[in-house]
Amino acid sequence: MEYRRLGSSGLKVSAVGLGTNNFGGRMDPPASARVVHQAIDLGINCVDTANSYGSGLSEEYIGRAIKGKRHDVILATKVYSPVSDGPNSRGASRLSVMREVEDSLRRLDTDFIDLYQVHFHDVDTPIEETLRAMDDLVHQGKVRYIGCSNFDGWQVCEAIWTSRSLHLEPFVSVQPHYSMLVRDVERELIPFCKAYNIGVLPYFPLASGFLTGKYRRGEAPPQGTRLAGNERAAERTLTDANFDVLEGLEEFAAERGHSMLELAFSWLLANPVVSSVIAGATKTEQLDANAKAADWHLTAEDLAEVDRILGNGA
Repeated sequence: MEYRRLGSSGLKVSAVGLGTNNFGGRMDPPASARVVHQAIDLGINCVDTANSYGSGLSEEYIGRAIKGKRHDVILATKVYSPVSDGPNSRGASRLSVMREVEDSLRRLDTDFIDLYQVHFHDVDTPIEETLRAMDDLVHQGKVRYIGCSNFDGWQVCEAIWTSRSLHLEPFVSVQPHYSMLVRDVERELIPFCKAYNIGVLPYFPLASGFLTGKYRRGEAPPQGTRLAGNERAAERTLTDANFDVLEGLEEFAAERGHSMLELAFSWLLANPVVSSVIAGATKTEQLDANAKAADWHLTAEDLAEVDRILGNGA
C-alpha cells in the first residue's frame, strides 16, 4: 500500500481509504469488524466516518472493531449533520462542535480523533466561530488535524485565510464528491488545493457504482444498487453520453489488463493533490479490489488517452 501526506501536514494516509457509511445500516457489528480488520491487514489506515452515519452506529461499530488496534488507524469523522431533534441539533456552531466531539469520542471509544471534519458548510455560523472551536479541540488534544467536506472552492479559501489571519489551526484536507464522471471540482477547488497544499479525499470515486459497469445501457438499475431507489440520480447518471464514455473507458482498461474499478481509482490517484480515495466496502473481497486498484500507476500517455475519452475536462 502506498502512503501519502495529508496536505501540508506530516500525517501519512493510505492511498485508498475505507468509507463506512454502510456501517449501522446495511452492515451489523460482525460484518463491520471483518471489513475494518481486513482493511488494516491490507495496509489501509484511513478509516472515514461521520457522527450521523448509521445514526451514530458507524462510529460505535468502528470503536469496537479497532479495540487493541487504535494506533493502526487514522480515524477521521465529521460534525454537522443532526443526530437528535432540536434547533441546535445540526451545524458547525461552537455548541454543536463541542457537544458532538464528545459524543463521537464516546462512540469511537477513543481519547482523540486524528482528522475532525466539518461535513457541510454551515451558512448560519461564521467560519471564524467554527475554526475557533476546532482550534480549541486541537489544543485540548481531542483532535489532531481538522478538515472539511462538501465545501466549494471559495468556502475552503475563506476558511484558510481566516485561519491564517487569526493564527488558528487550518484545514489540512477537503473531502469532495469527485470521480471520472463528476469533475466540477476541477474548475476551482482542485486548483486551489494544489496551490495551497490542501489534501483532497475524493468520495464516490465509482460514481455510485456506474464506473464498475454494473449498470447497462437501456436496462433498469439492478435491485439493491445505489441508483435503483433514486430515480432522479438514475436519470442524471444513466445517460447515453455517460454510457459512451464508460464503454470507451472499459475498452481502455481491458486493453491494459485492468478493471474499470482500477482505472477509476488510479486516475484519481494520478493527481498528486489527492491524498486518499475514500471508498466503501460491504465485503472483504471488495476491499481487496479497492486496495489493489492503487497499484496501477497511469503514464502521461495513459492520462492523455483517458482525457480524450472523457472529453478533456469537466
